Amino acid sequence: MSVTLTDQDKLTLRVAAWGAVSLMSAAGAAGSAHKAGTEGSIALTSATGLVGHVLTKAPKGVKYGKTVAELADQVLPALTAAMSLLKQQDPAEADNFRRTVLVAVEAAARSHRGEPSPTMVEMARKITEALDADGGAVPKAAAGQDRPELRQLLQEIVDSGFVGVTLRVNDERGEWAGSAGAAELGHAEKPPVDGHVRIGSNTKTFTATLVLQLVAEGRIALDTPVAAYLPEFDLDGRITVRMLLQHTSGVFNFTGEYYDDGTFAPGIPATTAGKEWVDNRFTTYRPEELVRLALSKPARFEPGTDWSYSNTNYVLARLLIEKVTGRSVAEEMQRRILGPLGLSGTVQPTSETDIPEPHAHAYYRYEEDGQTRTVDVTRHNPSWISSGGDMISTTRDLHTFISALLDGTLLPAELLAEMCTPESKAGYGLGLFVQQAPGGGTVITHNGGIAGHAALMYSTPDGGTTLTAALNYVDDADLSMAAAFQKATQRLLAEVFGGEQAEPAQPES
Repeated sequence: MSVTLTDQDKLTLRVAAWGAVSLMSAAGAAGSAHKAGTEGSIALTSATGLVGHVLTKAPKGVKYGKTVAELADQVLPALTAAMSLLKQQDPAEADNFRRTVLVAVEAAARSHRGEPSPTMVEMARKITEALDADGGAVPKAAAGQDRPELRQLLQEIVDSGFVGVTLRVNDERGEWAGSAGAAELGHAEKPPVDGHVRIGSNTKTFTATLVLQLVAEGRIALDTPVAAYLPEFDLDGRITVRMLLQHTSGVFNFTGEYYDDGTFAPGIPATTAGKEWVDNRFTTYRPEELVRLALSKPARFEPGTDWSYSNTNYVLARLLIEKVTGRSVAEEMQRRILGPLGLSGTVQPTSETDIPEPHAHAYYRYEEDGQTRTVDVTRHNPSWISSGGDMISTTRDLHTFISALLDGTLLPAELLAEMCTPESKAGYGLGLFVQQAPGGGTVITHNGGIAGHAALMYSTPDGGTTLTAALNYVDDADLSMAAAFQKATQRLLAEVFGGEQAEPAQPES
């Protein structure tokens, strides 16, 4: 026999294979989790050959995570590790292990009456990708595609001044992912393809989806005054829930307001920028504090009469969610969206300063005593932006989320249609932009920039073609990278969605 497996190796194979069955069972909440687990387990124990003999026994003493996200974090890397150790010794046995796991996954999925749930289908896809990964890098299906035009474009984006960029495209040619530049200034290593990034205002699309789920349940009404739910703020009684999600409330933006005449009204100290932002980046702000500051300023316009982007709207939406559900927005996000979709790389922090590994680094540049200083601001307290842009994700999870949103997995059809119906001034729906695609048609999008990190999320209305990207760069008070950001976005959209002209959304925070 050409394969020599230590006890630890055997444990790795068992954790991976039996964990895959457990993951499918947990993901199939719409059907019978017990039946899914049973069918998958039978498939494992009936396998033949060396791998089959190893897998007849379940791993002893292993505690799998209780949620889909925890299981995914545990099992998907184990699947990749299992394939790696078998490939090193005998590729045939690696293929045998892969086939065995996929048979078990298929058996678990067949336990459903009718079609498997979208969550189960998505988890089967992630399991397959983990099995096909090469040492945890880009899946073979993606790495094998020849997309030189995308690689060239990534390098051009880096040459325009970004530290690094990661791109993921899902279209009729399959999935492609790659990165260019550096994960860290002064180092040669590229940004991790599945790295974490602060996604800024992409958070708003997640938050709006959560609010609309509560609307679907009859717990919130879109056209009811927000004051009916949050009387403690003495809000203008004309401001409705819809106005919050669509930025038509007129409420002052607590991160500062830029007026048409070029004047700027500052908000909280943390967003004054420059050295003051750096010095305040670990300060904790309560959402109520941000709202009360905003409400102490004059409204931008009468409710419902105009459009202006305001982070305050989404902090109010956060407080609305928490008031109606009795749970924190992070708990509700995990329970309703992140867990069911298996978005194990996505988190909603409150005041936590860290970002999960792996990740590229974010930087901020400012002037002090006549000297230019550049500091690493990857770690900071995102409570200053709250639900206006505090979430962390990956390009893979952003793809999964926007696809699931637009294919109807997360919302009923009538509410999804309302979400994607834009107002006339900026083309903003409920938590997302609706724009003309470069090659004609429509793209659904949001993006976000936040202190040296940025994320893009674009999709066709059916979720069939998506573009998600993460950028790391050196930010500053003058927003020096804004023009390069716009040009990079235009180039990416033109390449993926066709045509020469694009009008990308602004990188809001």
